[in-house]
Amino acid sequence: MIERTIETATKQYPLLLGDGAVRALPCLLRALSCPPGTKMLIITDDVVAPLYLDEVRATLAAAGYDVYAYIIPNGEAAKSFDNYYACQTAALQCGLDRRSLIVALGGGVVGDLAGFVAATYMRGIRYIQMPTTLLAHDSAVGGKVAINHPLGKNMIGAFHQPEAVVYDTAFLRTLPERELRSGFAEVIKHALIRDRRFYDWLRAEIKTLADLQGGKLAYCIEKGIDIKASVVREDEKETGVRAHLNFGHTLGHALESELGYGVLTHGEAVAVGMLFAILVSERLYGRSFAEHRFAEWFAAYGFPVSLPDGLAPHRLLEKMKGDKKAYAGTVRMVLLREIGDVEVVELEDDKLLAWLCEFAGQGGER
Repeated sequence: MIERTIETATKQYPLLLGDGAVRALPCLLRALSCPPGTKMLIITDDVVAPLYLDEVRATLAAAGYDVYAYIIPNGEAAKSFDNYYACQTAALQCGLDRRSLIVALGGGVVGDLAGFVAATYMRGIRYIQMPTTLLAHDSAVGGKVAINHPLGKNMIGAFHQPEAVVYDTAFLRTLPERELRSGFAEVIKHALIRDRRFYDWLRAEIKTLADLQGGKLAYCIEKGIDIKASVVREDEKETGVRAHLNFGHTLGHALESELGYGVLTHGEAVAVGMLFAILVSERLYGRSFAEHRFAEWFAAYGFPVSLPDGLAPHRLLEKMKGDKKAYAGTVRMVLLREIGDVEVVELEDDKLLAWLCEFAGQGGER
């Protein structure tokens, strides 16, 4: 079992990572001053529930906790106000109070939604993140919780740190390939923004998604979490370097919103967004990353490497201008100066539109 302490300006909390981590829940809860009889609401989705809900519920019930569950639909579209409201209703019907706990059992969608429910129920109660996907190695750490709006992703949310993150890697064994791929995009992102040695390791060791298993998968999760935790430790509320974690997300979120949530997975959209950010970096800095053959590398994992057909660049630009990092309608993108070195740059509309048209025309061949 790997143990970490996640540190932010306002809080410290434990992270447990390893096969069978769920078995550590009762001991962890006692350490968090959750006595037997505490009411707990597990929020999960209809894919994870048949696989792992009974195990987690039984573990908690055997330790004397009063356990309830609420199941949402699977998929990005579930991060909606309707499901948020339904979860709040479930919490009220179960009689949760300010000493109760919410358990987010699932991927990034469940974690974001359940965390936002916890952040706002009775003005904020405690919650635990229990990720079941590779993608959630990024979202489960750092306390950013939110739901989507048709006009933008994660536009309604809060900063609300969990009490703990319990990451049982055994839960990843049932992960479909597309979801594994989606999570791996965030692993790549972490390497590109902050760790050249990790990037070199990925290029050498993870040739295809089939290599993401056993010790290599665990190492990817560990490194990704360590990088995310180091950024959050420096900047909890995204006033500085935490924005670097949005590399690839400016266009990625625009794609998700424009296409409709769930058409592309989050990781697929971010992969395209990273390729576009690399093109913009080349144009702005007057340099080339051609030797890295990024599009070819991404394609080897099955990522899309170009804009989906039928998307108008000017529509994507408008979506990008609504991004949370934008100031006064000016797009701010995270750009790559070198592998492991990024910065946030304000960009003019006419240049961005020209680069979007170029990217669309060349099929993302970076």
